[in-house]
Amino acid sequence: MPEDVRWLSADERDAWLAAASLTVLLPGALDAQLQADAGLSFFEYMILAVLSEQDDHTLRMSDIAAFASGSLSRLSHAATRLEKQGFLTRSKIPGPGRSTNATLTEAGYAKVVATAPGHVAEVRRLLIDAVAPADLAALTRIGRALGARLAAPDGKEPPCPTS
Repeated sequence: MPEDVRWLSADERDAWLAAASLTVLLPGALDAQLQADAGLSFFEYMILAVLSEQDDHTLRMSDIAAFASGSLSRLSHAATRLEKQGFLTRSKIPGPGRSTNATLTEAGYAKVVATAPGHVAEVRRLLIDAVAPADLAALTRIGRALGARLAAPDGKEPPCPTS
């Protein structure tokens, strides 16, 4: 075995396995609920949700991809499906480059409004209500730290918190 590997302690291994289970099981469960109730994937719902939160219901495609943790290619395919359903439109941003905006349509906004209550109930059932209220701040802090580390460009990691 390589001697320069920092192997996980028992506590670190337990934390890793718990996090791995969460990352595997939660998205699938949320996806299943959204598919059954609204005919949307979790990724498609995230696209519509982020657009619904913008004042003008419009956002640059690259910003949506970052929010939804998907590639531009995956976003483009999902946006095509959502456009065919009448939930969003895309338009080229004037100027040099290939930037595109996505805009939520009235039908898309209605879809988010109709879908959100069931989605929130499932998020509450699977995550929020499963955590003690005193642990919500820790869950938020951990989620933000991991999100920042995973989203760091070029592998440049933000500093690890010491406490």
